[in-house]
Amino acid sequence: MKRYCFDTSGISNPAEYMPQDIHQTMWRKVLEIFKSGSVAVTPEIYDEMVHIPGEIGACIIAHKDSLVLEINQSGWDWKSYVQHSTRMNEQYRGFISDYGSGSPKTVGLNDMSIVALAKSLNLPCVSMEGSAMTSPVKRKIPDICIMDGVDHLTFSEFLRKEGITL
Repeated sequence: MKRYCFDTSGISNPAEYMPQDIHQTMWRKVLEIFKSGSVAVTPEIYDEMVHIPGEIGACIIAHKDSLVLEINQSGWDWKSYVQHSTRMNEQYRGFISDYGSGSPKTVGLNDMSIVALAKSLNLPCVSMEGSAMTSPVKRKIPDICIMDGVDHLTFSEFLRKEGITL
């Protein structure tokens, strides 16, 4: 059963700043959650995650079938995902970099895909992005989550929720 949707930053940033060779116990527990089928990602996010080096990236690659939820794939409400994605991409169009600004300091379509997935599955979205709400023209994943009623977790909040300590 899926329990979390992860953005790439939700795993890549912690992997960089909390290296697996130093935080072995923590990463072993995190990867068990990934291996268990509890994490959902879109194909776009998966394509970013496969570039994470080391055992973390290898785990993601090895568990593609349990991580990635595809449109037309049985076993989940992909029609709801398409509806949320379409609505959100139109509703938040002015903030999406792919539609105009090109700024990396605002959300892109890949970011929108993981928030739409979290919305459709009614799951929290894990990312390490900070808010951009101080800007009238920029938004990041946590902002879109707030605006659309999706729970957002940082990696540390995910660890706390799972009872994982260093």
